[in-house]
Amino acid sequence: MRLVIQSAKVNYIPHMENASAAPSIPPSIDRVLKLFRSMGREEKMQALVQYSKKLEPLPERFRDLNRGAFTVPECMTRVDIIPEMRDGRLYFYADLNVRESPTIAAVLAIIFAAVNGQPPSTTLAIPSDFVRILMESIGLGAREPGLNAMITRLKRYARDAGPQTA
Repeated sequence: MRLVIQSAKVNYIPHMENASAAPSIPPSIDRVLKLFRSMGREEKMQALVQYSKKLEPLPERFRDLNRGAFTVPECMTRVDIIPEMRDGRLYFYADLNVRESPTIAAVLAIIFAAVNGQPPSTTLAIPSDFVRILMESIGLGAREPGLNAMITRLKRYARDAGPQTA
């Protein structure tokens, strides 16, 4: 059983074992990838700093939620990612210390901007090399396993939420 928040209530959604083939890359994700592919190292570093400031704080309605089930244990610092379904659209929120983890905050802000308010299929279409493209030439390779784990977690939530959007 997996957790997905729906309208601020916790609903348990059975895990889908057989995911279909990955759909084509949605425009919102493709734009981000094209932008980061076109940047040099310094531009990427500046962009990540700017994006880290754009991560919205966790909404008040989730403050009292037991977030243990939403923690991404592969990350070096604590990161909780909370999914919410509203009207067939998936929204993600994160709770983390942005000052301690600006790279994580930046990557989450970039991803959330591309997938929030979209159907789960948009999240499922995040390519497997998304983090590598963002982090390429920056020299933050030690962060990639945790960042990839966050993408995996987002995709799991999207798979679990998918049947409710049909």
